[in-house]
Amino acid sequence: MRLYVYLLEGKDWTVEDSYVKLKVGKFKSKTRVLKNTKNPIWNEEFVFRVHDLEDELVLSVYQHHDNSGIFNVYGDLVGKVKIPVWSVAAEENQNLPPTWFSIKKPKTAKSVDKYCGKILLTVSLHGKGKDLSTNHVGYVNPTNDTSKEIEVTSISSQDFHGFAAHSKKISEGKHLMKNIACHFEKLFGKNEEAKKSDEEEVKKDDSSDLSTITSDFEDPVEEPPVSRSFEEVIERMQPTSEDKEMPGDLQGGVLLDQTYVLPSIELNTFLFAPGSQFRKDLAELQGTIDVQEGPWTWKSDDMCVTRVVTYIKAASKLVKAVQATEEQTYVKADGKEFAVFVSVNTPDVPYGSTFKIELLYKIMPGQQEPSGEESTCLIISWAINFCQNTMMKSMIERGARQGLKESFDQFAELLARKLKVTTSKFVLEKDRALASLQTEQQSDWEMAKEYFWNFTVVSTIFMVLYVFVHILLSEPSKLQGLESYGFDLPDSVGEIITSGILVLQLERVYYMVSRFVEARLRRGNDNGVKAQGDGWVLTVALIEGMNLASLDPTDPPDPYVVLTCNGKTKTSSVQLQTLDPQWSGVHLFLIHPLLFVVVKVICLPDTFAEILEFDAAEEPPSVLDVEVFDFDGPFDQASSLGHAEINFLKHTSAELADIWVPLEGKIALSSQSKLHLRIFLDNNNGVETIRDYLTKMEKEVGKKLNLRSPHKNSAFQKIFGLPPEEFLINDYSCSLKRKMPLQGRIFLSARIVGFYANLFGHKTKFFFLWEDIEYVNVVSPSWSTVGSPALVMILRKGRGVDARHGAKCQDEEGRLHFCFHSFVSFNDASRTIMALWRTRALPPDQKEQIVEEQLEKDEKLALSEDTSSYLVVEDVQMSKVYSAELPVNVKSLMRMFDGGDLEHRVMSKSGCLNYATTSWETVAHDVSERQVCYKFNRFISIFGGEVTSTQQKSPIANGAGWSINEIMALHDVPFGDHFRVQFRYQIESSTSVHNSCKCDVRVGVMWLKNTKFEQRITRNIIGKFTTRAKDILELVEREILLSS
Repeated sequence: MRLYVYLLEGKDWTVEDSYVKLKVGKFKSKTRVLKNTKNPIWNEEFVFRVHDLEDELVLSVYQHHDNSGIFNVYGDLVGKVKIPVWSVAAEENQNLPPTWFSIKKPKTAKSVDKYCGKILLTVSLHGKGKDLSTNHVGYVNPTNDTSKEIEVTSISSQDFHGFAAHSKKISEGKHLMKNIACHFEKLFGKNEEAKKSDEEEVKKDDSSDLSTITSDFEDPVEEPPVSRSFEEVIERMQPTSEDKEMPGDLQGGVLLDQTYVLPSIELNTFLFAPGSQFRKDLAELQGTIDVQEGPWTWKSDDMCVTRVVTYIKAASKLVKAVQATEEQTYVKADGKEFAVFVSVNTPDVPYGSTFKIELLYKIMPGQQEPSGEESTCLIISWAINFCQNTMMKSMIERGARQGLKESFDQFAELLARKLKVTTSKFVLEKDRALASLQTEQQSDWEMAKEYFWNFTVVSTIFMVLYVFVHILLSEPSKLQGLESYGFDLPDSVGEIITSGILVLQLERVYYMVSRFVEARLRRGNDNGVKAQGDGWVLTVALIEGMNLASLDPTDPPDPYVVLTCNGKTKTSSVQLQTLDPQWSGVHLFLIHPLLFVVVKVICLPDTFAEILEFDAAEEPPSVLDVEVFDFDGPFDQASSLGHAEINFLKHTSAELADIWVPLEGKIALSSQSKLHLRIFLDNNNGVETIRDYLTKMEKEVGKKLNLRSPHKNSAFQKIFGLPPEEFLINDYSCSLKRKMPLQGRIFLSARIVGFYANLFGHKTKFFFLWEDIEYVNVVSPSWSTVGSPALVMILRKGRGVDARHGAKCQDEEGRLHFCFHSFVSFNDASRTIMALWRTRALPPDQKEQIVEEQLEKDEKLALSEDTSSYLVVEDVQMSKVYSAELPVNVKSLMRMFDGGDLEHRVMSKSGCLNYATTSWETVAHDVSERQVCYKFNRFISIFGGEVTSTQQKSPIANGAGWSINEIMALHDVPFGDHFRVQFRYQIESSTSVHNSCKCDVRVGVMWLKNTKFEQRITRNIIGKFTTRAKDILELVEREILLSS
């Protein structure tokens, strides 16, 4: 049986700082401490095991002291209340209603007044044996003859939902103090009998403390009775979750973000209810066996619901079948939003004891479907928590990421088969927003009737008819004054005035008719035309304008809007004579500047807002150019009233869905003009659009481009704050050249170039658009770029202002220069960057020119892979590894560097495979350069590895020899990207021996990155190439002598 004690509050207590200890049999617990109140309110629940109805519930009230110390753990006892358990069993339904009990001081108390206040609580008995009959019907509290005052007979159930968990006991401290006391007694020489009795007392207390620990740790936190269902357990957690916020996504990234058509509480039950059929199907799909689900239990100390699930995970390519344990905990469950934190422990996998996988399931209500059905958004994120440090951290993270991706791809696929997946949230918002803008189409006749039904037109028609009738009724007049036959003049001043008014009226009506016809011809030019093709579709809803400028103060403008995106243009209809155009059929009233009469003018479009759609594109657009013009007729040049540029990467989809765009330009800024737009960017072909784009770029780049993982894309978007449609194409390690080089990574996507570095917590990041780049220049290696080639990106004037802090310099024309160098794979990076830039930023003629130049460079550097082109860095410490006089002249020895048969024979015999060279080319005065590439055989290096190098030769000062410098890059060897090997061959004629030469060889190592193995690698390289230089030169000497 279990005894549930609901401790509610106290009243009229004699102490202010207090707490209550509760005890049933050998089980104990206590409340939290409440300070500065004599009417404490707890609202706490406690659960005790009851084995005998003769047990008593004892509530002891204590005064808390902040300075009680270790020898006064419990404070001063104020009083007690005792309630026999059988008295609760005798109550109706074995439930004691909320009742006030008086607190009585113990008999040893010095105070005469034994009344210490009252305490309100309710007690109920549940479990096996609760229906046993009892003979204690006439129970009266033995410590309280008249104290059981039923002042409260009922209480609302909601008062019990606010209870908080009781504090964890400190009985371990009591146990420690008793042991200390025993040691003191032994030290001070107590007699054996006293020691024995004390030891028995300690054992008794130990047993009591052990029971107390068990009660405090197990009983109050055990699960509710078995009869409670999963829904009841979740419902119990709702009061504690109302004030909790939904936790954020875990650091590892999002594994699944999808919306399903069903209420959130049903999705929660579908996924986490005991015996879930979905979990069984998922286990069968993934090959998981021996699944054991523990019951959902309530933890009162953590105020949460948890369970443990164990299973054996199927074997994979890398890991055998292993046992896994999941601890699932509800962090939030308020009936609408649910958050389940899962900690997965797999100790049997390699290094499994060093880490745990963490998952977070977030179930939140989504937007209502057009059909009226509820939808729910499910977001699953992950992280890895390392309990111990390990050198295999990166490998473990990669393996975990790959395993989780595969597992949750299957999870998402199965869930999509079981549940209805909602339409994209973006598409729903777009359709709903655009549908709200649509109205019935208005006919030309209706618009003409409304447009011309005004005082000006009616009065003009009346005057024309009046004059026409007057002419019909009048007889021919006699010739007077200067009149002649067919030439009639006004006979009075009144006739002159009347004729003038009629001419002005006719002119005005003609102007209105011509405007109407021209505007009607332009009306709906692109309005309502649906986009064609699959890919990125841009939809713009043009709603209204405000405070547009007027070029003529006496005549309002006739504005229309031109939108330009990705080289395509869309034009809106013309709005007549208005400073605040509304593409919605709203009537405007203006005053004619000449006739001083009210002219009623209406707008002409057939919708509440004009919907302009751009045809689908393979690549997502970066910017939308907006310009407002004043319509002056079909053959007159329109005047600009203002312009604006909308950067899609700097606005969220929610912001773009309803945005006011301020116009730029002198007159627009002075008038504070702006436009109201709704913009939607949608990919109607899903991931296939991205794959098609990458396939197209592969032809430009000349290498395979793979679609990056959702985790990689999510991290990329998070770093630069990009919208979710942005996808990463590639990223490279490099250095940003400013005053000091900054090592980081350059990120390339379809729309941006971004750089990110984190140096001891100091983060540097920026990005700019491909369209912002005016030119990309490849700079030859130099000392300032650490001996590596560099890419300099020059931005257009006024562009990239937000990235100014990353620029190397700003030229006289105001253009920013960004310099990137020290690429691990320079040719790969440069080809990719050039291809993306050509695709996004250049017109067709410039693209062809750049392609031709790039092909010429590629032919010249066909053998120069990655980072092979380097100049000699003079401050590298060089060691002389070989020096000898050879019995051959300088010219014969230099055949070793002419790319001929001698060089190929020697290098082949020295262990070089696929040896190839380019011809020498003059790069400066008396300086020639060539590229060399080959592979080591396994006898030279156990790693094999490819070698690319740049050699430069120049004559020495006295002209009696040559100096050859070489920078060598080793690929596919450990730490090969950390260093470069530099050689210097000094070949000159011997002064002591005729027809011979002296050859000195020096070797040095140039370090690009720091590593703790620098000394070991340097020592190994110097030793290896010392022997190799000696062997090669001896081979050269032998080959030359044999051939002569």
